[in-house]
Amino acid sequence: MLLDDKMTAWLKAEVIECTPGFCKLEMVTRSEMANGFGIIHGSITFALADSAIAFAANAHGRHAVSLNTSIRHLEPVKIGDTLVAEAIVTTLKHRIVNVDSVILNQSGVRVADVRAMGYRKKEEW
Repeated sequence: MLLDDKMTAWLKAEVIECTPGFCKLEMVTRSEMANGFGIIHGSITFALADSAIAFAANAHGRHAVSLNTSIRHLEPVKIGDTLVAEAIVTTLKHRIVNVDSVILNQSGVRVADVRAMGYRKKEEW
């Protein structure tokens, strides 16, 4: 899955740890990720968390797709910040998977958190 993930590759996110039900990714923000206010666009934080969530949810061997995902932006992210997204599966049912993610900066400050619900398809990896 990671090998074909163009978005995670564009983010230059590194997999720190990935096990069934857990994933930790790290990336450094770049100037082309900034919005008009000179801070990192919220979609970048969301994309990093979304990738961690996808890897955690799909590591159980069945194809999982997002049904609903929400983010709370808690602190601004600056150009050059190192972000770490940790995602953990909180509920795993036959068809539904729930995943929570927290995104921290290099100082350990929580910059965002994300909650996702996914649908587990029949297809296996």
